Amino acid sequence: MYDIVSLGELLIDFTESGISPAGQRVFEQNPGGAVTNLLCAASQCGAKTGFIGKVGMDMHGAFLKQAMVNAGVDMHALIEADDVFTTLAFVALKPNGEREFSFARKPGADTQLRVEELDRDMLTHTKVFHTGSLSLTQEPARSATYEAIDIAKAAGAIISYDPNYRASLWSSRDEAIRFMRSLIITADIIKISDEELPLLTGETEPEKAANLLLGQGVKITAITLGSEGAYIRVGQESRLVPGFRAKAVDTTGAGDSFFGGFLYRFLASGKSLKQITIDDAADFARFGNATASLCVERRGGIPAMPKLADVLERFNQ
Repeated sequence: MYDIVSLGELLIDFTESGISPAGQRVFEQNPGGAVTNLLCAASQCGAKTGFIGKVGMDMHGAFLKQAMVNAGVDMHALIEADDVFTTLAFVALKPNGEREFSFARKPGADTQLRVEELDRDMLTHTKVFHTGSLSLTQEPARSATYEAIDIAKAAGAIISYDPNYRASLWSSRDEAIRFMRSLIITADIIKISDEELPLLTGETEPEKAANLLLGQGVKITAITLGSEGAYIRVGQESRLVPGFRAKAVDTTGAGDSFFGGFLYRFLASGKSLKQITIDDAADFARFGNATASLCVERRGGIPAMPKLADVLERFNQ
């Protein structure tokens, strides 16, 4: 039985890394992808994780697979295809550590996962099934995502969802809103950034947004607020959980590491969804905040995910 299985994008983040002797920008090859960042964050803490997705049969795909294996993620369900190229993202960093994205994904391998390529055994043997919205941007991955959720949910898995909005990957804002919102009714636990609230709910205030999500069946909502921490909602109770001080050098994977830490702590509690109180969820969020604060102090996505001992040290400060 897996703790967390995810489906979605596994890609290369070519992260800006200074200037070459010739005066040109240098980009560093980093393994990444929102759903895979989350898996690695949880895996580094000790969770048993598995990934379902597709890469190209190329140097980038081989690099990504090995990076995930090194992080402790089961990759036997990864499809390596010779007819598509591994998805690439070029990430320019602003002085404050925030990012600007440019994707090579027309189409990228991650969008070409088909329903018949899903590992159904993995989907029926996981405690949590996690997905984002980037697998909804194109077919056939869109249909594969919906099918995977149905399979996992029918087998009793908890469904977690992080929309992870990337404007350049959608044909329009309206299309993004329509498909990102389509997964809300399937989700038990949702993590959203404060910037994504209007897209998912039409609201800008965490409390109003959380009310709407609760009305659609979401059991636990976590709204990340950058360095301010996270707003947590369980039923009718809510709490603001402060973040930890960090010297941010790269915010890539910050939200993913938060949610990976959050889900790990939830699973480690041994409690069912119905048993989770606001105190419990605040504890999970504090653990997630500690995980994220360590992640942003290192470069890249997957390589920046911290070990359990380091997270606990910061958590217990």
